[in-house]
Amino acid sequence: SVARQEKSEGFVMDRVGIHFNDFYKNNLPFTLTEAQKRVIKEIHADLKSGRQMNRLLQGDVGSGKTIVALLSSLIAIDNGFQACIMAPTEILATQHYTGIARLTEGLGINVRLLIGSTKKKDRDRIHSMLESGELDIIIGTHALIEDKVKFRNLGFVIIDEQHRFGVQQRQALAGKGAGVNVLQMTATPIPRTLAITAFGEMDTSILSEIPRGRQPIKTSWVREQEMEQIFNFVERQIQEGRQAYMISPLI
Repeated sequence: SVARQEKSEGFVMDRVGIHFNDFYKNNLPFTLTEAQKRVIKEIHADLKSGRQMNRLLQGDVGSGKTIVALLSSLIAIDNGFQACIMAPTEILATQHYTGIARLTEGLGINVRLLIGSTKKKDRDRIHSMLESGELDIIIGTHALIEDKVKFRNLGFVIIDEQHRFGVQQRQALAGKGAGVNVLQMTATPIPRTLAITAFGEMDTSILSEIPRGRQPIKTSWVREQEMEQIFNFVERQIQEGRQAYMISPLI
């Protein structure tokens, strides 16, 4: 809304510097889609505007949200800020960390993972690296919103699958630095009218294109009595040399 944009001052991040350019020229593993380029331009326009960014990024699984998140984080780092990515599960946070650590290899960017199962010794080290500013990108779960987690210069927060977090949790993370720019991401398609109603205070970007070579994702809804067919399907996939994983909400 206009009122939000007028009132909320955000950190200005107008430089596109060495880390962004180095990654773009040397480490980017594929050509960006036009949709990814457009969204990065929209995010950069927010970051250099001086208004606090509060943007919702929608895109199907496989549409390349992680690379957009990383490129946006590199802009923040080039402007002297730290970036943070929070995901709702340890599996998702670890996936983000593994991918981003691999992509940024050799660029001199310090990336760490902070989740519930992180050992105390590693956790203490991460806490001190965040406070000293030694750490550029921290990726994690709810562990990031604990009081002990303090940043030297947090400027950019990314919240993945944002609907899985409560409003207070999202605010707790963004509140670890005044004027922090926020990008919230979701793979859940939200109709435009609902987005305006539910997220009226946010700008919206949509990744409407799947990168070339990516197989389309098929999502199916099945009843409990059809689970045996699913198990048989998974078994066939494994026999054909593919892999599968299952996530259960309960232990």
